[in-house]
Amino acid sequence: MARTEWGNQTAITEFVLLGFGYLQELQIFLFLLFLIIYIGTMAGNILIVVLVVADQHLHTPMYFFLGNLSCLEICYSSTILPRMLASLLTEDRSISFLGCVMQYYFFGCLVATECYLLGVMSYDRYLAICKPLHYVTLMNGKRSRQIAAGSWICGLLTNTIITSLMSQLLFCGPNEIDHFFCDLTPVLNLSCSDAHLVELVTFILASIGTMPLFLLTLMSYIYIISTILRIPSTTGRQKAFSTCSSHLIVVTVFYGTLIIVYIVPETNALREVHKVLSLFYTVLTPMINPLIYSLRNKEVRKALGNAVNKFIVFRETQAKSSCFRLL
Repeated sequence: MARTEWGNQTAITEFVLLGFGYLQELQIFLFLLFLIIYIGTMAGNILIVVLVVADQHLHTPMYFFLGNLSCLEICYSSTILPRMLASLLTEDRSISFLGCVMQYYFFGCLVATECYLLGVMSYDRYLAICKPLHYVTLMNGKRSRQIAAGSWICGLLTNTIITSLMSQLLFCGPNEIDHFFCDLTPVLNLSCSDAHLVELVTFILASIGTMPLFLLTLMSYIYIISTILRIPSTTGRQKAFSTCSSHLIVVTVFYGTLIIVYIVPETNALREVHKVLSLFYTVLTPMINPLIYSLRNKEVRKALGNAVNKFIVFRETQAKSSCFRLL
C-alpha cells in the first residue's frame, strides 16, 4: 500500500480496484468477453463516425448527433475497458490516486454528456416526426452544432465541479475499491474526511442531469409513438414503432441504471447490484448504441453499402493498375 505522510495522518497515494477478482476461475473468460465487447464497440462506433463524415447524404442534424454519440462512446469505452482488460490479464489491480481521479473525471464528463445528447436526440426525433413543417427552422445545421457543443460543455462543467471536490478529500484508511473502475461512491466510501458536501452536490447535479432529461426523452417518445400509431400504412407503422421502441428501451436502461446507482443511496445489500448495473451503462450501452441508433437505419445501411462498393471498385482499379505495370 503506497502512502505518504500528510500532517499527523497517512495519505494513500495508490488504490486497488478489486473488480471481479473474487471470480478467479473466470478471469480468462471475462478477459475474452470484455475484449470482444471492446473491439465490437470500437469498430461499430468508428464505422458510424466515418460514414457520417464521408457520406454527404448523412450531413443532417440527426446523423450529426449520432456521430457525436459515437465519438463519445469511443472515448467512453476507452476510459474504462482497457484498464479493466489489463487488470484481468496481469492481475495488477493497482491504480494511482491521480490516475483514479482522472479516470473518474473523464468517465463522469462523458456519461453526463451522453445524458444530454440522448435527450437532444429524442427531442430532434420528436420535431422531425411530430412537427415536420417546423423541423428545418427549429433544427438547422447551425443550431444542431450549438446544441451538441452545449451538451459537451454541460457534461464537462458538471463533472469538473464534482471531481474538484473529490480531489480535495483525504484518504488515509483502506485503499481497496470494491469496483471495476474508479466510480464516485466506492471512492468516497474510503475517504477519512467529511464527504457529505461531495455527496450532496453529486445528488443535486445527478438529479438535474438525469431526471429532467429522462422525462424529456420519455415524453418525446410517447408523442412520437402516438404520432406513429396514426400512420395509415400498417407496414410503415410497425417499422417506425419498432425503431422508436428500441430507442426507448436503450435510453430507459441507460437512465434507469444511472438513477439507481447515483441517486438511490448505496447499502451493503445493494453494493453488488450497483456493480452489476454499472456494467450496463459503462460496457453494454456503448456497444449496442451503434446497432440500435445507426446500423438498423436504412440510410446508414445504404451509406455503408456505397462505401463497400467504392472500396471494392478502388481495390479492383489498384489491382488492374498493378497488372498493367507488370506487363
